[in-house]
Amino acid sequence: MADHAALGFDPAPGNPAAVLALTKKLSASATSLGEASRIVKSLVSHSSAWQGEAATAFRASLSQDLPRYLQSAHTSLTEAARRLTSWHDTLVAHRALAARYESRAAAATTEEALADARRLARELASEHAAAARKVARTLNSAADRLAPKEPGLLASAWHKITDDPGDALSNASAILGAIGAGVALLCPPAGLAVMLVAGGLSLAALTTHLADPKFRKPLVDGASTGEFDADFWKSAVTLLGDTAGSVPGVAAVASGAKAGTAAARAAMAAAPGASALSALSPGATAFRSTTWSTANTLREVESPLTAWALRASPQTTRDRVSVAVAGTGAATAGLDYVSDNETVEHSSTAVDGARGVLEDAPSTVAKSRQFWTVMRP
Repeated sequence: MADHAALGFDPAPGNPAAVLALTKKLSASATSLGEASRIVKSLVSHSSAWQGEAATAFRASLSQDLPRYLQSAHTSLTEAARRLTSWHDTLVAHRALAARYESRAAAATTEEALADARRLARELASEHAAAARKVARTLNSAADRLAPKEPGLLASAWHKITDDPGDALSNASAILGAIGAGVALLCPPAGLAVMLVAGGLSLAALTTHLADPKFRKPLVDGASTGEFDADFWKSAVTLLGDTAGSVPGVAAVASGAKAGTAAARAAMAAAPGASALSALSPGATAFRSTTWSTANTLREVESPLTAWALRASPQTTRDRVSVAVAGTGAATAGLDYVSDNETVEHSSTAVDGARGVLEDAPSTVAKSRQFWTVMRP
């Protein structure tokens, strides 16, 4: 305030030297980011300057978006430096005017001359504040483009679904399986229908995972080199869950197909002159009823361990425990979309693994035995 004692206020606050120093730092950073973008883009695009296993592994670990992010940051910092350079020039000009109005106010010999100098200073202050707000908006916009925004929950979930459809199918199967188990307590036919859909999704997940080299690699490495890392256990637990989830549906459809074929052949044998189309109706009816009854029978097959642990409990308690066990699978499937925390992921794998060993695997073995009893000639 001492520097503008005659005016009573500073019409153009700011430090041109500090702005100039910041501008130079931003320009240097922008140049570095531009060079980094160029180098990374060259590496990602399989430049002939670097080849071999190390180059391949490095490129595989790089996100294809990284060069774009670096280029975006380079552009943003370049723009910010340009705007700050312009603001520096504006600030120097405004401070020169402020000094002139201060001198004019200090030299005023009448109230009218002093008032006129202060009026000009207030107009300058208004213009200066407007220019400062404009450059601030520009800098904020540049800062928003410096790095990619974190995706929202829905966008993040959709990215995970499209990035790994096999896991998406596994998770959908687990969630539907839990829903089906709960619905079956109130309406068995509806619950069974939902569980059949869940079984179909498990089969699709199993097929998708086995066709994915990235999924198979940790399993192969573990079997061949003993590398039982987190990726191995995640793939192993997922494979166990997909297999366990698909067995009831596959068994039900297979038994239905067997019954349908037998019914169609019987219909054709009973009417030798009839066309093959006449056998479709009894075949389809047998397929539908047998598939449904087999699926319902397999739904009621318990894990031997659970049956032993709850041997003294009523059936209602056993049913609720079955729903709770299925619910843990749905919970861990949901966590896959709401958290990227490594600890949460490892904990989910541990929970799914324990459920697979104590419930899914024994249950699958028991259901498979039941299935072979039905399918045996």
